[in-house]
Amino acid sequence: MVKLVVVIIPAVLVVAIAILSVQNATLIPLTFLNATTIALPVGIWLAFGLGAGMIGTALLLSLFGFGKAKSSRL
Repeated sequence: MVKLVVVIIPAVLVVAIAILSVQNATLIPLTFLNATTIALPVGIWLAFGLGAGMIGTALLLSLFGFGKAKSSRL
């Protein structure tokens, strides 16, 4: 059941980003700390954010050892 949820959640997010980027092709520059980026569609910015979040989560989980089976000592 957990594996199904792990597959369904990113799939739904990817489909939502695809629909949003098709419907909204407005170019938007991001400004952060007085630095402005190039103008890209909203869907591209969302895809970058989603990818960065997924990679960051994977790195944090691997650094802190979550998801590893704990061995039991007899």
